[in-house]
Amino acid sequence: MRSNLSKIKNNGKSGLKTFIKFFAFLLLTKPGAQLLKKKLKQKFGKPEPTPEDAYNIWIKGKLNPTVLQQDYNNTINLLTSLPKISIVVPVYNPPPRFLRLAIDSVISQLYTNWELCLADDCSPNPEIKEILSAYAAKDKRIKVVLRTENGHISACSNSALEIATGDYILFMDHDDLISANCLFEVVKHINAHPENQIIYTDEDKIDDLGVYSFPYFKPDWAPDNLLSRNYIGHVVVMKKQLVNRLNGFREGFEGSQDHDLLLRATELTEAIGHIPKILYHWRIHNESVSMEGSEAKPYAYIAARKALQEAMIRRNTPANIEYIPDFLGGYRIKYVIKDFKRVSIIIPTKDMTVMLKAAIDSVYKLTDYPDYEIIVLNNNSTSKEFFELMHYYTSKHNNFKCIDAFFPFNFAKLINLGAASCTGDYVLMLNNDIEVIHKDWMSEMVSFAQHPHTGAVGVKLLYPNDTIQHAGTIIGLGDAAGHCFVHKYKNDLGYFNYLKSLNNYSAVTAACLMCRKSIFDEVGGMSEDLEIEYNDVDFCLKLLTHGYFNVYVPDVVLYHHESATRGHPFQSKESFANHQRDIGIFQSRWQHFIDNDPFYNPNLSLKTTEFDINYEV
Repeated sequence: MRSNLSKIKNNGKSGLKTFIKFFAFLLLTKPGAQLLKKKLKQKFGKPEPTPEDAYNIWIKGKLNPTVLQQDYNNTINLLTSLPKISIVVPVYNPPPRFLRLAIDSVISQLYTNWELCLADDCSPNPEIKEILSAYAAKDKRIKVVLRTENGHISACSNSALEIATGDYILFMDHDDLISANCLFEVVKHINAHPENQIIYTDEDKIDDLGVYSFPYFKPDWAPDNLLSRNYIGHVVVMKKQLVNRLNGFREGFEGSQDHDLLLRATELTEAIGHIPKILYHWRIHNESVSMEGSEAKPYAYIAARKALQEAMIRRNTPANIEYIPDFLGGYRIKYVIKDFKRVSIIIPTKDMTVMLKAAIDSVYKLTDYPDYEIIVLNNNSTSKEFFELMHYYTSKHNNFKCIDAFFPFNFAKLINLGAASCTGDYVLMLNNDIEVIHKDWMSEMVSFAQHPHTGAVGVKLLYPNDTIQHAGTIIGLGDAAGHCFVHKYKNDLGYFNYLKSLNNYSAVTAACLMCRKSIFDEVGGMSEDLEIEYNDVDFCLKLLTHGYFNVYVPDVVLYHHESATRGHPFQSKESFANHQRDIGIFQSRWQHFIDNDPFYNPNLSLKTTEFDINYEV
């Protein structure tokens, strides 16, 4: 840096211009910022690594060529199926350097039974065709189509598909990279799960300097996630037969043609596998969408909304698709309620009259759903005020009743008693410390609960200070289960916009949980051996194992004064003993989910609630 400065000074005015350009480069570009950071480290010593530094070091360890080669050598002869994989790449005028690197990442694959199908969409830069032709001449596995007219990405991708002869199709962009073990990991998955017709992996981004960042560790197949945004992204691999049935990409959906393809594909099969490894690297450079931000392709969001709207029509599930204002690429699904069947609200309580009244009053004042009943379960209440309040509601409302439950506190048993006494088609479990704050809360919950594939419907619950109390439950947190994003501000986006998006979770809290009465009965209701804790998580996991998907709906927001009735589980020896009993039962029953929550990711930490990376794996 000092020698550069000396040259600048010796060159007069031209040197000054160079000096200004040099520091503009350092301050205003990502590569320049990386260089400046490197120089400062050399001069002043190495500071503590940032999360970005830590990830870059971690992933480079995972991608160590020696380690990957050793795994390949140890495993390849054990595989009984070695399918041919066609990598399909539409090409249009990428920076030549990055096109070469993209192709080289395919050539460098450990697994060798592949073909690379490239279709150029009339790139104006003649160097692009020269590059493609040169690679095709060197390697017979590389096939090239030179289109005679520009047709945009859907038509171009279909041209590449026409020359694909593999058993599986892998979709790749013209300036991105796949890791050296990408195809090998896919083939290992195919051998372990030959039934899967769609396979996807985790992904990150890579910049001009080869620095990895923004890792996206995804859940296993989550249909509601895909409706809220294209969470699958890359890598996507599909059986060639499935792609043929779909007739490839549809023109008119450019920019979101991959989302449209996935929506249609997942209507034909639910044999969908996920490899929880970073095998795809989106390229960040000055001309890429990754660098330009969400405004780079506004047409893409219009196309995605169209794709979602058409998906709703095909599925005979009427809905309106809305944009999420502060999350471009995210969508609200506003389902039309087909039949306003009765909702039975079950509220267990012991006294707590003031809080209970606030909860019930908020339901009556702020509910636009036309048919519901409220069932209060009196669990050994003793106060005069409580019984007066019950008399008041019973005399005033014909959709209210109070049922005596004279037995020691057992939340599961209370809910089962309420469900046995209800007249509704939907069961809505509600704590006595919940406060309703918007009128369409119940309608929104019913709109999701009505669907045959939906299990439990959960919502966003806030502490009184407007921070998150519940936005989904992760199995394995706290050695059993815990809420994610706790104490984040209510309008935060969360990890990859999770707080604003529809998400399938393994479980949601029974502080406010709705499901169809029929599936409540199908799984045997709540497990009464879990008297105080984890009974709601246990219930959700029973629904999950029966083939239902539990969903978090971010547009339903309520206040929750958590555990105001029962107190903290560790405040006495007895409560701690109860906690130990319940967690023991839960662990013995659901250890496989504790070890691997399908709607989380094994690369994420079980020690924090915000989807932080577990660098120990």
